[in-house]
Amino acid sequence: MGEARLRALAEAVLLPGFAGTTAPDWVRERIAAGLGGVVLFGRNIVDDEQVARLTEQLRGARADVVVGIDEEGGDVTRLDAATGSKLPGPLALGAAGDLGLTAAVGTALGARLAACGVTLDLAPCADLTLTLDDPIIGVRAFGSDPYAAGAHVGAYVRGMQSTGVAACAKHFPGHGASTTDSHFTLPVLPRTPEELRAVELVPFRAAIAAGVRSVMTGHLVVPQWGAEPATTNPTAILDVLRAELGFTGAVVTDALEMGAVAGHLGNAAGLADAAVRALRAGADSLCVGGEIADAGAVAAIVDRIVAEVRSGGLSEERLTEAAARTRGLGVRPAGGVVARDEAELGLTVARKALRTNHLPPLGERPLVVDVEVEPTIAAGPVPWGLGPHLVGLLPDGTAVRVTAAEPGDLLETARDRDVVVATRDAHRHPAVLDLIAGLVAVAAAVVHVETGTAGPELGTAGRVDTFGGSWSSLRAAAETVAAVSGRLRQTAG
Repeated sequence: MGEARLRALAEAVLLPGFAGTTAPDWVRERIAAGLGGVVLFGRNIVDDEQVARLTEQLRGARADVVVGIDEEGGDVTRLDAATGSKLPGPLALGAAGDLGLTAAVGTALGARLAACGVTLDLAPCADLTLTLDDPIIGVRAFGSDPYAAGAHVGAYVRGMQSTGVAACAKHFPGHGASTTDSHFTLPVLPRTPEELRAVELVPFRAAIAAGVRSVMTGHLVVPQWGAEPATTNPTAILDVLRAELGFTGAVVTDALEMGAVAGHLGNAAGLADAAVRALRAGADSLCVGGEIADAGAVAAIVDRIVAEVRSGGLSEERLTEAAARTRGLGVRPAGGVVARDEAELGLTVARKALRTNHLPPLGERPLVVDVEVEPTIAAGPVPWGLGPHLVGLLPDGTAVRVTAAEPGDLLETARDRDVVVATRDAHRHPAVLDLIAGLVAVAAAVVHVETGTAGPELGTAGRVDTFGGSWSSLRAAAETVAAVSGRLRQTAG
């Protein structure tokens, strides 16, 4: 095989990220030379119109470029990173329990992505919520019941792909039983292959039955499959995903620079090594888009892949196969699919998902407390908070935003007042639990609004679970709390 042809194939399997809201010269030059495509992140996005211009710029270098995005809706959003998503995420969809609504959300998001020129959405999560100690999936999964979650995964995939945008079920074989974050360390799943077949693999089977065009591997070790994580493990990809589950589409890796595979974020040598290991194991499309993708890192990966082929460490056939599958994700959607309005659809889902328990009417001058915690690396710093919504609905409410570590004079401010406290995964943060206990001790009554996974009751007078922190989920919670108080400001926007 000629050098130019081999280098083009090595380029074709890569999906790097980049900085900025326009395509840098190095990205356009590499696309013209054969680069498979790119993955967009919040840092690349201003609004939909700008994304459409950006994708047209990328297609100016090559028409079949793959344009991927990590857009899950709900807490993990790139298109709405500056404002918060109007569409609730998977756990809220699972709580709503309406497959028609789930399909409609997939269609609405797909139609919007198609209009923006995106060809591949790295969603939905086919993971399950199997432990409250999981630090990274949580509200990103449709629930804990494998068959119910699988039905929602299938509905979402069908809705998304009806618009021409390829969906991607992730993170195979399922991240939900892990108690560590693969962005930093390598999780070892405490599961046997038989347990995986009975539980975690069920939603992936549903995605495959729905015709999902791609599956993302997780950086997860199943001990009986060997020491390698699924991303670089031929047993996981070839024996289980392909032979046992019958998947024939593109296998996309999670970001290879994540600590679970590359060793350290920012380690270019580890990244190139991970790329070759993933290709050997049967992966097709290599995401290198998070932290260290630049012209030098991409060139180093290409050089390493070419060297492996030349030395016989990676077959030309395997590389050609991977390049073809990746290119198949670059088919531009025709667009034009009519979808429901996101705000209307989002509120319909959010209202149906809410779970309430013993909500008391709030007295005069209620205090709304948003307790900030560090967002996961997957979600990033997306706007969140109940205060602006609820104070807009209650004419005499006031809102404060605190951290559990530095609550200031919150307890004194809350003394003898009715308090509404909003949290994200309170059960995972001991300081937040302590803060809520302190509020319960001094306030007249406390209503707890949990926007993460539903942990235990914390002794408050009332409880609301939203199953996500989207704009719509927060709005629906605020409406419910205000309505119970009988003082809903009808003209609020």
